[in-house]
Amino acid sequence: MNQGETFIYLLVEERSMGDFLEAILPRYFPTLGFRVISFQGKHDLLDNMHDYIANLGKSLLLGWYIFVLVDRDQDDCYELKARLERISREAGLTTRGSALGQQWQVVNRIVIEELEAWYFGDWEAVCLAYGRDGEKLQSPKFRDPDEIKGGTWEAFERVMETKYRLKIEKREAARKIGAYIEPSRSSSRSFGVFWEAVSEAAA
Repeated sequence: MNQGETFIYLLVEERSMGDFLEAILPRYFPTLGFRVISFQGKHDLLDNMHDYIANLGKSLLLGWYIFVLVDRDQDDCYELKARLERISREAGLTTRGSALGQQWQVVNRIVIEELEAWYFGDWEAVCLAYGRDGEKLQSPKFRDPDEIKGGTWEAFERVMETKYRLKIEKREAARKIGAYIEPSRSSSRSFGVFWEAVSEAAA
């Protein structure tokens, strides 16, 4: 790619998030170049983040960015975000949160609690992905998808199996639902702040 063309590196904990991003990003940003880099879980990403983004930073052109996405899990959201920001600074890169209106290179985003909260945030996408013969799957009674406790993958799997007798595979779900997610419908705040940053970069 050439100077000035937008390109995003996306560092993610696991392959299912990569599948989701590869399904949704081309739908809304067909000219955006991107590469998903999957790690072997959260600890692997955090342990290797400094060296990885430092090396990527050496070759970033204008309009190229690094996105780091990690699940909150049981961590304190503010402490985890502070850790990601600190690692980015120590790698010599400017984060979106510290740029103060200037050019930034890295955006750190926390997925609350996990990717599947984003599915609950747009249940219409789940209906489109898994509706059988036009059947609309009734939305679970979660007021705030970012406040689901005890693991959103487990909650999503349980809903699909007990209510609809659908056996869900994690990566397949990411691909299928990512093909229907509509950002303007989403009630997940963590998805909203991620999408806002992607939209800014792509613009």
